[in-house]
Amino acid sequence: MQSLIEFLVKSIVDHPEDVRVTSRLEGQTSIYTVHVHADDVGKVIGRQGRIAKSLRSIVLAAAHRKQERVSLEIEA
Repeated sequence: MQSLIEFLVKSIVDHPEDVRVTSRLEGQTSIYTVHVHADDVGKVIGRQGRIAKSLRSIVLAAAHRKQERVSLEIEA
């Protein structure tokens, strides 16, 4: 899952070398935090959060296939 998130985010940012994905477990939910360059935060979130919502949808669909609970956070 972490590599999928990293691949998706790196494909839309201007500074792919600064993309980092970390994960932690809270209860039964895996929380993935995407760290990007400050200039790329807007690109990852998108207008009115559309890109972030799309990323979350893809991650949730992949997690559903594996019967996992996931959450996606975006940080600069």
